[in-house]
Amino acid sequence: MRLRPLRTLLTTVTAGLAAASCLTAAGPANANSLARDTGTAASNACSPTVSLDRFSDALDKTTYDGTFVGNLSALAVDRDGNLAALSDRSSLFTLDRRTLSPTGVVPLADETGAALDSEGLVVDRDSTRLVSSETEPSVRRYSRDGRILDRLPVPDALKVAPAGRATANQTFEGLTLLPGGRTLLASMEYAISGDSTGIVRWQTWERGGGRFALGAQYAYRTDTGLGVPEVAATPDGRLLVLERGFTAGVGNTVRLYLADPRHATDTRGVENLTGQGGVRLVRKTLLADIVNCPSLGATAKQPQPNPLLDNVEGMVVTGRTHGGLRVLLVSDDNQNAVQTTRFYFLRVRTS
Repeated sequence: MRLRPLRTLLTTVTAGLAAASCLTAAGPANANSLARDTGTAASNACSPTVSLDRFSDALDKTTYDGTFVGNLSALAVDRDGNLAALSDRSSLFTLDRRTLSPTGVVPLADETGAALDSEGLVVDRDSTRLVSSETEPSVRRYSRDGRILDRLPVPDALKVAPAGRATANQTFEGLTLLPGGRTLLASMEYAISGDSTGIVRWQTWERGGGRFALGAQYAYRTDTGLGVPEVAATPDGRLLVLERGFTAGVGNTVRLYLADPRHATDTRGVENLTGQGGVRLVRKTLLADIVNCPSLGATAKQPQPNPLLDNVEGMVVTGRTHGGLRVLLVSDDNQNAVQTTRFYFLRVRTS
């Protein structure tokens, strides 16, 4: 079953994006009008389609209610317009949409009470939280107070070896709900055994009768040496895709792509993806290499090709601009002294 384009945006998603509109100022469709409309210099452009409004290190190496605020791996817009921010150390924070200040934290765990390597986050239309963990991997549904409500099925091949063909710490990193609320999509970070290096699988689930059942699967080719830490659905049914890598002594590579899975092959029945003919990969278009964004005075605690860069891992669409989208990124500092928890406020034109 192929992903379907949206005709009418899900009401709850629209409400969330509207409520979050104050996260960044509305922007125009290109860098020239950016300067005219907001007074921001055209040098804020990262590419012809992406510009950086600002960044914030306000939460770097902070705590809230005794919990370290960091290790952030995913973002989502909550029903009230505030932000949900997921730590891969099993904490789910609520952040004020205007200041990013934490206002709440909920611990998460698996069925045995053990911590998760939680990586992907979706706030569903009923305010429950869908959370992916790359440990098994898994996708679980949680109540607002952290109780497990459900667990989604996962294909055997995508499970960590020896149960499946995936490698530990390289599984479900990204998670997003497509417009309309029927299709959930999780992105593997790296290839599974038997598939060509750089070809990662995206698994979907279709909602029916109130629960999610396994749906189509798609194949996406990353740039050499990069993985997929996050995906985020756009209002028209396409996907923003983060690709990321790290080279010791050099720093991070972070690229933002626009991908369209709507004409890709359903690869559920393809055992090994080795570049053979007959398999249509997800089409992708480069929007920006974040190394080309202005640094805006950012500093780095370790070598980086641009001091703005860090271990960017989370992404959410927070609203619309004139002809584009407001997109918020966050980096995972791994609770490491030489890494930074940093938020990036982008404007992205997708047409």
